[in-house]
Amino acid sequence: MKIAVIGGTGLIGSQVVKKLSVAGHEAVPHSQSTGVDIISGQGLDEAVAGADVVVNLTNSPTFDEASPAFFQTSMDNLLAAAHKGGVGHLVILSIVGVDQVPELDYYRAKTLQEKILAAGPIPYSIVRATQFMDFMDAVLSWTADADTVRLPATPIQPIASKDVAEAVAKVAAGPPLNGIHSIAGPEVFTLDELGRITLSHKGDSRTVVIDPTAGMFAAVKGDVLTDKNAHLAPTRYTDWLS
Repeated sequence: MKIAVIGGTGLIGSQVVKKLSVAGHEAVPHSQSTGVDIISGQGLDEAVAGADVVVNLTNSPTFDEASPAFFQTSMDNLLAAAHKGGVGHLVILSIVGVDQVPELDYYRAKTLQEKILAAGPIPYSIVRATQFMDFMDAVLSWTADADTVRLPATPIQPIASKDVAEAVAKVAAGPPLNGIHSIAGPEVFTLDELGRITLSHKGDSRTVVIDPTAGMFAAVKGDVLTDKNAHLAPTRYTDWLS
């Protein structure tokens, strides 16, 4: 199949393109660097024309109140271009528990993206993933100083980006789900526990302090970012660190 991957040069997109190509598909990466702008619409019609499947892996440049507008505009533009181009399957990547954290602007924005896709004219699939292992360093940096890292005890089920890409590629190469496929890492940690494991592996002597008000994940109530019924990916966090 011919598969257009919008956002195909990023962390997940580049891996999805590679996996689809290895599987024998014609996977074409598109991004601003290739002349495709999903907000202005520049190059979008040409990017998706003739594609059997479009995978949208673009992301808002911010996590704040501007993010809903990004997903509204980008999805409106993409659905119009895909419908015009005769695309038969549209895939997006979302987040496990995304509709359970309305306190976060970004999660509300991703929920909006899902709703726009589901209400659109094109058969679709939504892949929901848990938190990426690859982003743990960024999470630690949000609430860190010279001596301590403050983290809430939010349950997290981290997944490796390579496993996310594998799942997205498989869904893209299959029939439209017209629903959600959830994937998660094989283990659940509290975020503070994950922080200690990460710092220990790096030889970082800072202390992790539980702070229920610290960082973006402080807004998360309970274990909504985990999913015991999700498809479990194989990569364990300590193996990924190694």
